[in-house]
Amino acid sequence: MSRSLVIVVALWFPLPAWAAGTGDPIAPVILGVTLIIAFALLGRYLARRLGQPSVMGELIMGILLGNLLYFFGVDFITVLREGTAVFDIVERALAGQSWEAAAAEVLPADKAGEILAILQGPGGADILHVVQAVDLFSRYGVIFMLFLVGLETSLQELRRVGSDSVRVALIGVAAPFVLGFATALVLLPEKSLDTDLFIAAALCATSVGITARVLRDLNQHRSPEAHVILGAAVMDDVLGLVILTIVSGIVVTGGLDLGHISETVLKAALFLAGALWLGPAFLRAVIHLMRRMALVEAKLFVSFLFVMLLAWLANLAGLATIVGAFAAGVILHDGYFQAWHERGGGQRPFSIQELVAPLEAVLAPVFFVLMGIQVKVETFLDLQVVLLALGLLLAAVVGKLASGWGAAAPANRWAIGLGMMPRGEVGLIFASIGKGLGVIDDALFASVVLLVIITTLITPPALKRCYASSSRV
Repeated sequence: MSRSLVIVVALWFPLPAWAAGTGDPIAPVILGVTLIIAFALLGRYLARRLGQPSVMGELIMGILLGNLLYFFGVDFITVLREGTAVFDIVERALAGQSWEAAAAEVLPADKAGEILAILQGPGGADILHVVQAVDLFSRYGVIFMLFLVGLETSLQELRRVGSDSVRVALIGVAAPFVLGFATALVLLPEKSLDTDLFIAAALCATSVGITARVLRDLNQHRSPEAHVILGAAVMDDVLGLVILTIVSGIVVTGGLDLGHISETVLKAALFLAGALWLGPAFLRAVIHLMRRMALVEAKLFVSFLFVMLLAWLANLAGLATIVGAFAAGVILHDGYFQAWHERGGGQRPFSIQELVAPLEAVLAPVFFVLMGIQVKVETFLDLQVVLLALGLLLAAVVGKLASGWGAAAPANRWAIGLGMMPRGEVGLIFASIGKGLGVIDDALFASVVLLVIITTLITPPALKRCYASSSRV
């Protein structure tokens, strides 16, 4: 497998550069994006062969590609590793600033010259097109991912969660946030309050998909602990997005202003209330206009339009686009298309989830591979970065384990705490937004990705051991 992988990498990665000479400006984009998706698929396959979550394979594949190919001087990967900083350089240059000055302001001195030489080189324009396309597809992937999370979160479920789930969710958000903030203050005294807040917010996240799979494998998915974990995870999603909104607002305004925090929370509340109130009416009107279409067409078009509209409106309201995507998923359901089901006509009643899932399956892996590519392993040569990663990991683990004590006996509190531990894709989304806002640097980003990997990998064996121990008692 390793020899085949080396051959594929050696043959494929120069292809975007070769395609630049074909005369079709879209050819490098097609090859570059296809390249990312192909290696994401390989990472997913290897992860499943090893019994690990797909996201881990995609993320680790990105780390390997980003660091190995950077070492061999592949320009495409060198630019991808810098993330949105490259777009900041282009934006400043288009505004009239010199390329040299723009690069010096955005990137460290040792990177500015390297990136500038690539962008101003013979294939710079084509590489920039590919990088922009990869970034765009990754953002679409995150939007569809949060939309699917929303589809699996019903308002009735939110109302039904028991007091145990509420306590577990509140502790599972508050404890990691406080511990993460304290860790950042101690280990990063030179960093700003914005950085400390974003690190703390990233530690609040919970990815329950991995836990749900393990519980199902252990035949514990109907246990009391499973109900508490899944109910708390629903609330975690909502609370996490609210925290992300508040922290992003603080970063954008440049200070801890209680008035602005109140305004941000009010905006979020008004947006969600407006979406829940006006969203159904909008959906019914649009669906009525599409009544002549086939069921598959209507569901797919309405879903796409609705999630993109709410993502855009969320951004307009000063919120993250993923807040709108999540809200769209919560509001939309198959019941709006009941007229088609009653009409019949031999059409198979595909669910919204079945129709949107293929889009997410293709685009979301681009995000995870891109996040892996942006992890610079050389940052761990710094002892301070290693200490920071260990400190954040400790805060992340202890904070979520503490949440298990929000459940009343005789529930297995250790199992609940372990079930809340994996950060998965949600932690990566928080970290990527922080990096895009410029408050999380390469070392911090690498540390957050490391804790995401470790908390996700240790959860399945730890949960199995926990249930095995309790069954022997």
